[in-house]
Amino acid sequence: MTYEPPRPARGLLLTPEDKEAPARVRRLDRLGLGQWPEPALDAFAVHLADLTGSPYAMVNFIGEDHQFFAGLSIPATGPVAKPDGTRPQVGRLLPRDHGFCPHVVVRRKALVLEDVRDYPRFAGNPVVDEYGIRSYLGAPLIDSSGMALGTVCVADVGPRPWGRSGLETIKASAAGLVVQLEGRETDGLTLL
Repeated sequence: MTYEPPRPARGLLLTPEDKEAPARVRRLDRLGLGQWPEPALDAFAVHLADLTGSPYAMVNFIGEDHQFFAGLSIPATGPVAKPDGTRPQVGRLLPRDHGFCPHVVVRRKALVLEDVRDYPRFAGNPVVDEYGIRSYLGAPLIDSSGMALGTVCVADVGPRPWGRSGLETIKASAAGLVVQLEGRETDGLTLL
């Protein structure tokens, strides 16, 4: 009898079904969000990256088949190099099955992954291999109607003990931002 070691985690990640996606897309359209980069949201992401000491920070809106980073902060030198020395191309659009934000939106709860390799469900995610992401911290943007519009999140290329303070920071950041986003709709306010 021979022993076969467990196969890598590939294929274990299933992007959760998102029954709210059509309604979310309509809500984002009404708010004028999720279709183009916004300088104020980029500034928010830069602040969040500085606050958490993370190389990557995003304000992410989730559509039916994709994610859009309306706010994005990456290292000034460009994306962090992968172990092979190459630097991935970082854009504002990702398929829905990439990354961890779609899970946050469907779960409607913050997600803390100190080392994604510790979680077989997430270790096989394309952002782990393509972008070298090893840790993630994200919280949903839940508006006053109860809809999860997207996320605010940070990521790092090494394991990170985010701790309770990291969790509290990301949740408070999400709550503060959603108030500003809804203010746009009612008062025509400029973000930040």
